Amino acid sequence: METRRIGSLQVSIVGLGCNNFGWNIDYDKTSRVVDAALDRGINFFDTADIYGNTQSEEFLGRLLGSRRDRVVIATKFGARMDDERRGARPEYIGRAAEDSLRRLGTDRIDLYYLHQPDPEVPIADTLGALDDLVTAGKVREIACSNFTAEMLRAAHDTARGRARFTAVQNEYSLLHRDPECEVIPECERLDIAFVPYFPLASGLLTGKYRRGRPAPEGSRIAAGGYFAGLLTDQKLDTVESLRSFAESNGHTLLELAISWLLARPAVASVIAGATSPQQVAANGAAGGWRLTDSDIAAVDAVVPAPDAVARVSRVRG
Repeated sequence: METRRIGSLQVSIVGLGCNNFGWNIDYDKTSRVVDAALDRGINFFDTADIYGNTQSEEFLGRLLGSRRDRVVIATKFGARMDDERRGARPEYIGRAAEDSLRRLGTDRIDLYYLHQPDPEVPIADTLGALDDLVTAGKVREIACSNFTAEMLRAAHDTARGRARFTAVQNEYSLLHRDPECEVIPECERLDIAFVPYFPLASGLLTGKYRRGRPAPEGSRIAAGGYFAGLLTDQKLDTVESLRSFAESNGHTLLELAISWLLARPAVASVIAGATSPQQVAANGAAGGWRLTDSDIAAVDAVVPAPDAVARVSRVRG
């Protein structure tokens, strides 16, 4: 599989989101998903300390075993584990990293994300602690998630020769194009890789939801709550238009969703979760459509680019 760069790392253009491990699938099912990803040439595994109540990291570490050097592991800290384990305080960052290293059964984290901004801690303090981990060889590259363009600029200006954020992971999909307004242009300016989460809009862009049909049993949206609110008539109409465009070009909606993201210059890898080997195979194969300028224009006619950046939108050559 093709790879792209995040700092000094080379990552597969489709990565495996490990948020299902320990929550939606058990160890044996996780084993089949991990094996399928490696068989497809996926080398980028994205997890977090909170996923599966720490089981995601534990499962991944046990399953990789001697195959550890074949992959790039990204994990995250900062989301609330409990009253003590949360945030971006320097004194906590070292502990969080050691805990993740132990669970993953490895001596280094390839890409270490601050999971969310911590308004109570100056970014200089956070970056200082992360730089210490890089200097010690326990972390190779650092990154952030859910950051605004202003936060990215502040972090970049603060780094001053120390380790700097080489990637940002924010929500981005055909149905959520807000990053194009400010964050993606800032990534291009600062040479920061963009890694989309929810690239399939919580399943809306997989093709399994159709207007006039109930949500599939066991799906995230069928479970109700926040995700059920995504299933609006307007969004389903948009999805049908996108599906029609993809199929008229001999592709699936899933292929359009992933390949469209990979046509963006700043996007390094599309992180897609999976609960079965079949989903891994479909996701891994979906990044092969090379969209043309006319393809991009046709998509823009269905889901218009944000006005602020329509004039600077471009396709990776």
